[in-house]
Amino acid sequence: MAYALALGTFSFLFSVIWGGPLIAYLRHHGIGKQIRFNGPSSHQVKTGTPTMGGLMILMPVFLITLAEGFAQLLAGTSFGRALLDRLGVARVFFFGRSILVPLGVMLGFGLLGGHDDWAGARGYRSGEGLLARWKFVMQLVLGTTTALVLHFGPPDLHSVALPGVAERLDIGLWWLPIAVFIIVGSSNAVNLTDGLDGLAGSIAAICFACYGIIAFLQDQGWLLVFCFTMVGATLAFLWYNAYPADLFMGDVGSSALGATLAVVALMSGQWLLLPIIGIVFVAETLSVMLQVGYFKFTRIRYGRGRRIFKMTPLHHHFELLGWSETQVTQRFCLVAILAAMLGVALALWGNPPPAA
Repeated sequence: MAYALALGTFSFLFSVIWGGPLIAYLRHHGIGKQIRFNGPSSHQVKTGTPTMGGLMILMPVFLITLAEGFAQLLAGTSFGRALLDRLGVARVFFFGRSILVPLGVMLGFGLLGGHDDWAGARGYRSGEGLLARWKFVMQLVLGTTTALVLHFGPPDLHSVALPGVAERLDIGLWWLPIAVFIIVGSSNAVNLTDGLDGLAGSIAAICFACYGIIAFLQDQGWLLVFCFTMVGATLAFLWYNAYPADLFMGDVGSSALGATLAVVALMSGQWLLLPIIGIVFVAETLSVMLQVGYFKFTRIRYGRGRRIFKMTPLHHHFELLGWSETQVTQRFCLVAILAAMLGVALALWGNPPPAA
């Protein structure tokens, strides 16, 4: 845990340093956010704010994780062991084939989201980015590939931990479609939540910290280190994304964070707790689904569509009720912290063994 927390701190410092140059680069190349006209009118002032800020999270995590892997290889040699002994440094690195899966998912969904951001910033389809159906197809491809690797590869995942039950429940091949649903759903849920300054990043940092604690309790050292590396980099992004934001996350960040969080939950075996730990992401997504479904139903039934919420995703509903942007963000974060506490409590209940 000490090593993970220290590496998370280093991840923050490494990420926050290059935030300024990244913002300057994005502004110089005109990569700014296009605000939709059917959103709250108060958001129109944000038009042109640099987006694709998720790069500030993804690149440091990628480089730090690879550097850790190199250090692990070096420590495995006679020269490396002698060097560590001379420096008085203990060999506490955590790296293996398993860590390449969340790292690959982060990059894959990041590239897909980055392409969407680039298309939107450059004005393709009036700044709306990729067609939703094509983006969804690519998400399914990436999610299915990831599920197959996790199921048939070195992690060999096919079970779920149940609160209060010591042994994990083996669900066999049913694990595959569930994993695809969780990965794709989580990616889109974080994307929907990314609508207010500091909101998606704060909730994601809380969720990764929660799963880092769960990984520690289950003696999954490599997953613990990866989670807190993500936490550090995400907090660095929030330094620039705090209200009023100088930088937006963009799909390159939200899609990657959501998918990576899902993979972390799957690899911990505690994926059944993800809807609780990520309750804000779930609520944001359900608000959109309910709004669209009810509108279509009432339009067919009564000839005129009706709405449940003033606007979706859910954070816009509370904005239109009169909450300020910072009030929505802070109160949603409070809910997320309480949900994370409950998630850790449920993970402790029964104390199941580490995932296969």
